[in-house]
Amino acid sequence: MRSPADPMHRPQTLRLASYNIQKCVGLDLRRQPRRTLQVLSALGAQVVVLQEADKRLPPRPAALPHFVLNEAGWQIADLGGAGSLGWHGNAVIWQGSDIALRATAHHDLPGLEPRGAVRVEFDTPIGPLRVVGMHLGLLSASRRDQVVHLARDMDRLEAMPTVWAGDFNEWSRQPVLDHLAPMMRFLPPRPSFPSPQPLGALDRIAHSAGLAVTAHGVHADRPAHIASDHLPVWADLVAAD
Repeated sequence: MRSPADPMHRPQTLRLASYNIQKCVGLDLRRQPRRTLQVLSALGAQVVVLQEADKRLPPRPAALPHFVLNEAGWQIADLGGAGSLGWHGNAVIWQGSDIALRATAHHDLPGLEPRGAVRVEFDTPIGPLRVVGMHLGLLSASRRDQVVHLARDMDRLEAMPTVWAGDFNEWSRQPVLDHLAPMMRFLPPRPSFPSPQPLGALDRIAHSAGLAVTAHGVHADRPAHIASDHLPVWADLVAAD
């Protein structure tokens, strides 16, 4: 009989990561998309949610060019931005022939700043998976309204194991936003900003019922310490009853 630690008995795992790439401009003020790609490659993630993936001014072209990602084997969810990598700077990329895209959508978010979230649904080795990527507002009232809005949007959708990931811009270590979306379990905060000496746990991942997390953390290996002002965060997901 095989032991539970035997690889044949280990549950299938999918690693998901979230990374605010700051338009590929590092702390040395150099725009180096391939340095950003180096960080992405080191994550070992199958699905990555990106923030600040497009340049600031219209027509908001991709800061991390499509061809750079494609050459490295990444696929890009088409979120409707002409020439952009995502929508409102939020993008979702993935790699692996065992992951198939189901659907994509946008969520307009309330607040004084123009903000939005993206939704991408996949068939994956751990089953159907809904990924919601977001970059919440700088004002606390806006962040609260945005989380409540997303929670209501999720309630209207067909039930599916769901992950929220992104830059939540929330400095408090208290469950300020968690209580506003009780259907989601937020992973314990880990400092990810600023990248040279992280103090704030701004980058977060949360998951719904139907999923469990076996490990999660912050990726701080070089050149992540200089490639952006944020460090990537990651979680290893498995299907759960």
